[in-house]
Amino acid sequence: MLTLPNILTLSRIVTVPLLAAFLWWPEWRAGYAVAFAIYCLMGVTDYFDGYLARAQGTVSKLGVFLDPIADKIMIAAVILLLVGKTTATSGITGLHLVAALVILLREITVSGLREFLGGIQVSLPVSRLAKWKTALQLGALGLLILAGAVPEWGWVQQIGLIALWGAAVLTAITGWDYLRVGLKHMDT
Repeated sequence: MLTLPNILTLSRIVTVPLLAAFLWWPEWRAGYAVAFAIYCLMGVTDYFDGYLARAQGTVSKLGVFLDPIADKIMIAAVILLLVGKTTATSGITGLHLVAALVILLREITVSGLREFLGGIQVSLPVSRLAKWKTALQLGALGLLILAGAVPEWGWVQQIGLIALWGAAVLTAITGWDYLRVGLKHMDT
């Protein structure tokens, strides 16, 4: 059960409080720089846990269960911190909160849908578009963290916010796709 891929997945979960600690003070540029490094490392482990599990033939039920949870915990924590700890040069404010809300609502909805469908023995595999959505979310949030470390580079935050909106669009599309599939298995 404690294979290298599962350990990598668990490391993402247990690292979230450390990431949050460095993001807690929005004016602390060095903290945001360290948070960006931690976040990048977490993103690398997200890629390698799945790659190694498939390459080694060690895909486990625990890993299949924990990987999307680790992603959601990391994404939700970063979004909440970037919304709650904003400055003029970093964070998520104004109309951009809608994009963040779309992402959080979809993640909660799809998690609930997966739980419901699991109870009736129906799996909801991750689509290719959903993988692109996750990659765009990770990239957008990484740029928004980096923006706190280098506020003089305003373009970093702007690209991060544009990517956040792109992720929100993909999030809505994939969420609708999953919901449509899930509704076919519900009683009317």
